[in-house]
Amino acid sequence: MLRFPNCKINIGLSVTRKRADGYHDIETVFYPLTGHNIPLRDVLEVTPAATTQLHMSGLAVAGSNVDNLVWKAYQLLKAAFTDKVPPLDIYLHKVLPMGAGLGGGSADGAFMLNLLNDYCALGLSNEQLISYALQLGSDCPFFILNTPQYATGRGEVMTGVALDLSAYSIQLLCPGLHVATGKAFGMLTPAPAKFDLRQLAALPITEWKEHVANDFEGPVFAQYPVLATIKQQLYEQGALYASMSGSGSAIFGIFNKGRQAEVKVGVDFEEYYVT
Repeated sequence: MLRFPNCKINIGLSVTRKRADGYHDIETVFYPLTGHNIPLRDVLEVTPAATTQLHMSGLAVAGSNVDNLVWKAYQLLKAAFTDKVPPLDIYLHKVLPMGAGLGGGSADGAFMLNLLNDYCALGLSNEQLISYALQLGSDCPFFILNTPQYATGRGEVMTGVALDLSAYSIQLLCPGLHVATGKAFGMLTPAPAKFDLRQLAALPITEWKEHVANDFEGPVFAQYPVLATIKQQLYEQGALYASMSGSGSAIFGIFNKGRQAEVKVGVDFEEYYVT
């Protein structure tokens, strides 16, 4: 069985409170970049095997296989459904960059839960899958639904948003810079959100720039000024809205259909287009 984990972008991101459990409360809109016309996807496959192994290819992933969220997702459901989840060869081909704020690892873990639910006929509901996904990471529950969501709490309290960007082109730029999420949170001072993102779909996209912001941009741009330059060039060349995704380092711009920017900065980066 084959699946293609996709990435997400954050449209607005406020870190509102540090919790007693060490996590942070956030407010954001998760927007998935999905569809067969999107080149930025991982590849996840399972086949029958005598013993379970995780086989990795593509981009190098730091850490051992046992730390990978795909492996942890398998172990979660294997422990809960010992007789139903068989040994498998698990193949993960990494295309989504790490440390980019695109949720690539979270997507892999969530897609593995969904894949096993189907492959093993476990009959788990989305609510049950979300509960398992939250054990893997804060962004993982979103990828169970994989539709535009207004998210609060750690990111697991979600409400659907009627947001459709298919009438626009999205340009995504991924510099080879890894921003550690924990370090990024440590650079922030939590504060109440300045804009209610539940109103995002009703706000004309031409007004997003004035109201919708990512709290991580200040400290991350101070550490990596080239990211601010990329965002500035997107706006200078016609972006209706541009932002860093998550805690970085990916930067995206939303353009009128068919338009894109020619970004020139002093670092290497990969570019992707959703048209």
